[in-house]
Amino acid sequence: MRFVKLSGNVIAVKEIKPDLAVREYNMLRLLRKIRQPCVEPLGVISGRTTADGEELDACLVTGHLQFSLPYRALFSQSLRPNTAQRLIDALAVLLVRLHLAGFWWGDVSLSNTLFRRDAGAFAAYLVDAETGEIHNQLSDGQREHDLDIARVNIAGELMDLAAGGFLTDPVDPVEISQSIIDRYRLLWRELTERERFEQGDRWRVDERIRRLNQLGFDVDELAISTDVGGATIQIQPKVVDAGHHSRRLLRLTGLDVEENQARRLLNDLDAFCASECSQNDDEEIVAHDWLSRIYEPITRTVPRDLIRKLEPAELFHEVLEHRWYLSESAGHDIPIEDAIADYVKHILPGKPDEAAVLGVDTVEMPVVATFPELRSPRR
Repeated sequence: MRFVKLSGNVIAVKEIKPDLAVREYNMLRLLRKIRQPCVEPLGVISGRTTADGEELDACLVTGHLQFSLPYRALFSQSLRPNTAQRLIDALAVLLVRLHLAGFWWGDVSLSNTLFRRDAGAFAAYLVDAETGEIHNQLSDGQREHDLDIARVNIAGELMDLAAGGFLTDPVDPVEISQSIIDRYRLLWRELTERERFEQGDRWRVDERIRRLNQLGFDVDELAISTDVGGATIQIQPKVVDAGHHSRRLLRLTGLDVEENQARRLLNDLDAFCASECSQNDDEEIVAHDWLSRIYEPITRTVPRDLIRKLEPAELFHEVLEHRWYLSESAGHDIPIEDAIADYVKHILPGKPDEAAVLGVDTVEMPVVATFPELRSPRR
């Protein structure tokens, strides 16, 4: 493999037998056509010879994935535990996506993967499809075969790094390779279990997202397909870095909130987008609709004498939680307008004011009541 700078761009040139080069080129083209994360094939160069007329292997030319790093560069750095786990999750997501598309890899490894940080998200990309096969649907045996290959290859690659002194922190190669398999199986089960529900039961969408969040994954794409018998949830996961949610929410809505609050609000925004069948609409327009039709009317419902209880983002989060519990108890979707009404009536009045110190409102609290040393001298 060689990297060449051409007209300001970097390309990767891989020497390989002519028939294998053509096969891999066509496979990469097919994977990109079905929108799978992989490098871009640019061409195959064949008929090469030396100056003496000796035949040379063909070359598969692919575009270099900008801002991507191989596993050796990543694992030889001092990675925080959470970051290392996100990289492992990214590979699990890649393998699940490929398997769902009917692609049997045949050589799952860290060496055949590139990792890229994209606006806070970690993503893994396939860079070697030489052994891959495409099918209408993979059998459980084919998927398990790929997992066995992954377990052996990844453990061996990390052992190689450890033996060469390239790992700055001690890691257990066998444990890491097994963790990728475990994460794959959890994610596969959560994504492939079919769940049908009546039209309008948005609380079930929220429940599915919650389970993914508990696994450490976030929702990248969420779609609801409907037919005569009901609706089916389709979810595309992603792995994100710290601060991603607050940055995305600020960009879409102008709301500057804490990370967990932003994550919760974005989940509701994604569910709103799916329920409105707006997945193909401009994201900023959908976010504006959600802000004007859902978020702002709900946060403005609170009576003036209770607005000091919680800040708007935390209030909206709690209303969503309350709505979910109400829907789960009722067994059907509860309108958010009913949820805020019930929350304001039964829950919010019992909350302490956020602007309170030791349970005393700072606006109404006399200075002398809490800080006697600041009491003005008697006249």
